[in-house]
Amino acid sequence: MFKFIKTIVFLLLCLMIGCKNESKKDGIDQSKIIKPNINKVKKNEKPSFVWEGSNIYFLLTDRFKNGNTTNDKVLERTKKTGKLRGFEGGDIKGITQKIEDGYFRDLGINVIWFSPVVEQIHGSVDEGTGNTYAFHGYWTKDWTKIDPNFGTYKELKQLVETAHKNDIRILMDVVMNHTGPVTEQDPVWPDSWVRTSPQCTYKNYESTINCTLVKNLPDIKTENNENVELPEALINKWKAEGRLEIELAEIDIFFTKTRLKRSPKNYIIKWLTDYVRELGIDGYRVDTVKHIREDAWSTLAEQAKLAFLEWKSKNPDKLLDNNEFFILGELYGYGIDGKRYYDFGDRKVDYFAHGFDNMINFQFKHDANQLDYEKLFSKYSKTLYTNLIGKGITNYISSHDDGKPFDSKRNKTYESATKLLLTPGISQIYYGDEIARPLIIDETKGDATLRSNMNWDAINNEDTKALLRHWQKLGVFRKDHPAVGAGKHKMISQKPYVFSRKYHKNGISDKVVIGLGLPMGEKVIKINSVFPEGTILVDKYSGKEITISNDSVAVDSEYEIVLLAIKK
Repeated sequence: MFKFIKTIVFLLLCLMIGCKNESKKDGIDQSKIIKPNINKVKKNEKPSFVWEGSNIYFLLTDRFKNGNTTNDKVLERTKKTGKLRGFEGGDIKGITQKIEDGYFRDLGINVIWFSPVVEQIHGSVDEGTGNTYAFHGYWTKDWTKIDPNFGTYKELKQLVETAHKNDIRILMDVVMNHTGPVTEQDPVWPDSWVRTSPQCTYKNYESTINCTLVKNLPDIKTENNENVELPEALINKWKAEGRLEIELAEIDIFFTKTRLKRSPKNYIIKWLTDYVRELGIDGYRVDTVKHIREDAWSTLAEQAKLAFLEWKSKNPDKLLDNNEFFILGELYGYGIDGKRYYDFGDRKVDYFAHGFDNMINFQFKHDANQLDYEKLFSKYSKTLYTNLIGKGITNYISSHDDGKPFDSKRNKTYESATKLLLTPGISQIYYGDEIARPLIIDETKGDATLRSNMNWDAINNEDTKALLRHWQKLGVFRKDHPAVGAGKHKMISQKPYVFSRKYHKNGISDKVVIGLGLPMGEKVIKINSVFPEGTILVDKYSGKEITISNDSVAVDSEYEIVLLAIKK
């Protein structure tokens, strides 16, 4: 009876989405794939969004905003925890509400990356920090379901649709390296799926990959290319939830279409790409890049890009642009000076050649501390246009697991905004950077100090309002002008410090002139022929309109910054 039901479901699903054999062995034979025509954006439209100059807002789902209090207490996650180590109530609905409120629009955000929302382990662990639940989202129990503390699949769908309606892309945070820790409620996965030892020593390539990141964090055997059975615990879970047959049928369809081996990594790739083909997720932020063999990332990238094409072909009226699926990697320790390669000591790997479009730049906070504006900007522009042609980096000043942020005491909040948002590359705002959310919380242990609840009440403070306006002006200018993050940098004058950025690629042209550290009141800015004589410009920081005369403009404002662009 079970086989009969499974066969019927399988055939029905095949009729809906197709089951053509289009690939070979453990990879995609691109020559046999008929890619859907997704060139539906109107011919005369030239979207200004470019990934390499985008503004990402990264938030911890549980700590950002509580949009639905009814899901705060679920799954009996009720043990007393260490400070800020339990679920605090933030959820998917809260993110959607802030999109609808215009918070992200006003901040100039065009990409949101939120911590993983798939189902997490139910139990807690205690490693000297007090009981800790998986509020952060990186301890997966089931990749196919949304964790009830975060919300529902329907709410995730609404979040993506609301974001897209507001011209905001969504980066899904994905974890392929490990499951969650083993607890009484969360049994270890089979030996064919995971290893529980040895712990990584990082001495070379093998001791960084075939190992566990920390104790009691089972490592997925992504190097295994053989067929494996699904974990019995997962089968029983799906059966109890009444969705076993549909899950198995969908798995059959995926592996029939792709002809990939039913290996651990490919099961997870199937589960992760489902969110792309069903919801139109725009990109991934990939966790723990260097701890997985690069061929696994190549397969993930191939399948994600195909899933995105499939979604676009079925939703031509929902297209934001013609960009491909975007993949941002967290290659811990990667810095812009490392060029394209990561050095394991015994092997160098170019992860950009294995599906990644961009890497998080762990070096930015050091450069921002040591370099003045011109040295910082020119260095990053030169590197992006010479060593990383076609690829890019993402800069940040603080994050969820970096214990040494650029400004831990929040003493340089204006400088943080100016350097982060005006440096070439993608900018990543960590939730609360824009309103000085404290990064030092008393009585916390470890990285919990970086993960406090969003300090929404602070916005009522006049000083905080002024700081937020600074972030908003720079952020909106950056969003509206891809030249800021993705254009070539050129200094016009050192005193006063004025520079230009120019971008011309794929039919998109943009240019701006920016001045920093200028005198208050009237200041004369040389344009250096970036714009023609007589052009009307707008200083987007003060709102003043000026006309170019003798290759210069005179801006009378109370601010030390000018952000000049052509009036539209």
